[in-house]
Amino acid sequence: MIITKTPYRISFFGGGSDYPSWYRKNGGAVLSTTIDKHIYITCRFSPKYFKQKYRIVWRKIENVKKINEINHKAVKYLLKYLNIKQGLEIHYYGDLPARSGMGSSSSFTVGLMQALYKIKKIKLTKSKLTKYSINFEQNIMGEVVGSQDQTSASYGGFNKIIFNKNNSISVKRILSKKNLKKLNENLVLIYTGINRTAHKIANQYVSKLTTAKKDNIRKILDYVREGEDILKNGHIDDFGRLLNDAWMEKKALSRLITNSKINDIYNDAIKYGALGGKLLGAGGGGFLLMYMKKKDRSDFLKKNKKLVTIPFNFTSLGSQIILNQLSKVTYEN
Repeated sequence: MIITKTPYRISFFGGGSDYPSWYRKNGGAVLSTTIDKHIYITCRFSPKYFKQKYRIVWRKIENVKKINEINHKAVKYLLKYLNIKQGLEIHYYGDLPARSGMGSSSSFTVGLMQALYKIKKIKLTKSKLTKYSINFEQNIMGEVVGSQDQTSASYGGFNKIIFNKNNSISVKRILSKKNLKKLNENLVLIYTGINRTAHKIANQYVSKLTTAKKDNIRKILDYVREGEDILKNGHIDDFGRLLNDAWMEKKALSRLITNSKINDIYNDAIKYGALGGKLLGAGGGGFLLMYMKKKDRSDFLKKNKKLVTIPFNFTSLGSQIILNQLSKVTYEN
């Protein structure tokens, strides 16, 4: 059995500039971090005496004999892409809901790819895991996704991720531990209860990234540089104000990015002292991140008792193999 542990991520600034249609012409960058919430994937060879060759356990339980019968799109495509011939049992567990803006789809891809390459006895560097995962999601599966989530999940940590015109990716670690701790303490993660599919929302603005929305993306890129500077100088409250500015710009990209429920929660948090925030991921639902000091947060949550908040900490680790016992398995197909 192999078990992988892959983090979710929070993206602060730069989202939208990580789509190839933008950065291959203009360059892009994001400021993001992984957190101590993870996706776990277990993978083992299926015993020959089982009726099914493949057992996939996610929100459904699938027992099938052929890869093409698998409903989980990423699992089916990845098994075919990597030419996995052995029967497999794959289980998925997540600390957070799927389709919630935390990069869960890419974390799943990275974690499963890590496990399957281990089965093939091929060692992957963080750079190769990133590159292969991006290529798989964008070109093999044909999903309209950016390139930041796979990078964050592979490398881990609080980073400025730079997307170069030549299609290469650079990862610059933010090392201001004291300032990062202050930032972490002032952030609250609120679950809106709304699930959405990122690529449907992304489609609305990706097609316009190189036309009417150029100015928006350039402003969003400016926020990446400003956010990095704030983390260096230690004026952390300015980070919250910058989140607000960036959120206003992002909302202008598509009418699907927000809705009345999200706006109500956001505006109410501002009334209670929040300096800014943003909806994570492509938008439309999922998690709302607010910069809000503890004294203000307490009053806000007393009034909004039905809101679900998730405590979290920044983490420095990317996808890991936490158990590798394939050598002990003898019932390979």
